[in-house]
Amino acid sequence: MIGNNWIALALTLGLALGWLRLCDFLAHKGVISGQLSRKIIHTGTGPLFVLCWLFFTPAAESRFLAALVPLAITIQFALVGLGLMKDPEAVTAMSRSGDRREILRGPLYYGIVFVVLTLAYWKDTVIGITALMLLCGGDGLADIIGKRVRTFALPWSPRKTVGGSLAVFGAGVIFTILILSVYQVAGALPADPGSYLFPVLMISLVGAAIESLPFQDIDNLTVPAAAVILGHFLF
Repeated sequence: MIGNNWIALALTLGLALGWLRLCDFLAHKGVISGQLSRKIIHTGTGPLFVLCWLFFTPAAESRFLAALVPLAITIQFALVGLGLMKDPEAVTAMSRSGDRREILRGPLYYGIVFVVLTLAYWKDTVIGITALMLLCGGDGLADIIGKRVRTFALPWSPRKTVGGSLAVFGAGVIFTILILSVYQVAGALPADPGSYLFPVLMISLVGAAIESLPFQDIDNLTVPAAAVILGHFLF
């Protein structure tokens, strides 16, 4: 905890924008592909942002100030996707085909979920953290691993693989437990992260099953929604 929410806000915004612009730059220069950049942003942004929650004080307004960061970035996504703001680096980094309108689907949903879960759950419960880590780690790594590790396609979803589904499950568990461990070390989580292992395993398993369904671009909504619903029963 920094002790000043405005400094915490500035630091969080600076780190988030720095991470996004680095990925945009690498994709625009061809160092990494736009598809890979999209998934790196998807995977890395969430843990970075959730760790930045630790900068904020216990004051009631902290969650609202923190939520301004994903809100500002989401508004930028919307403006770029609608063509009201020119940002070719962002389009390259966050779209599959180079069409700016793709940002109005997956990336925009991603940002909205972050705003909602920050406001609704914050540090008061591990439900929001678990949902976000499953979204970022699980859903983010599914495509990266699924396309690089040769495994069988899923019978009900030929564009997705067994390896990708296992990545959703495994990364969801690992990301969540790692973040909760950092929270415990920082004194923000009184319980042992191991005590949350069974609920996290169950939530990640269901999240992997939902991510495996043959629907495109709505994983950023359905996976965290399922995690939140299950979280209310399991935590």
